[in-house]
Amino acid sequence: MKASDIKRGNAVEHAGKTWQVREVEKSSPTARGGNTTYRFALYAIPGGQRLDLTLRADDELREVELSRRQAHFSYKDADGYVFMDAEDFTQYILDGELLGDNAGYIIDGLDGCYVQLIDEQPVGLQLPPSVSLRVVETAPELKGASATKRPKPARLETGLEIQVPDYIGVDDQVLVSTLTGEFAGRA
Repeated sequence: MKASDIKRGNAVEHAGKTWQVREVEKSSPTARGGNTTYRFALYAIPGGQRLDLTLRADDELREVELSRRQAHFSYKDADGYVFMDAEDFTQYILDGELLGDNAGYIIDGLDGCYVQLIDEQPVGLQLPPSVSLRVVETAPELKGASATKRPKPARLETGLEIQVPDYIGVDDQVLVSTLTGEFAGRA
């Protein structure tokens, strides 16, 4: 498949590895005769290692058949995180290494996930855009500090640490963006 045909979400093969395209940036030169280039942010499947790749429009990459199955998180055991397919109830086991940083967003009953499969083997997980997590530890609100927008650190129920506004307290439910890892509002 030509670089000009590659879209966000495609799975491609490069340097003997499988990668998922997360970002595509097109760059057209202003001078005559210049080549249009495409800059891709690729993430390894499995593993999540990032690779920035720049190709000309006519360069080719081999597309890999990547299927996605909607699933919800069931439980965690010694083998890894178990997700159940929403349609046929197939269980997919993903180990912590495969999930990487995404493990910090997984709580009991998490819905809206997609297990990514190559040849029916789970190779990755796509999380919903945001998840609701409970704050278990943070500093108390400072009285009279409402005029300043100073964030403070908070530890969430999964062990994830983020910056939250001063008005957030212990046991508050907060939305966390799974794309940026930042506070996204109250839940």
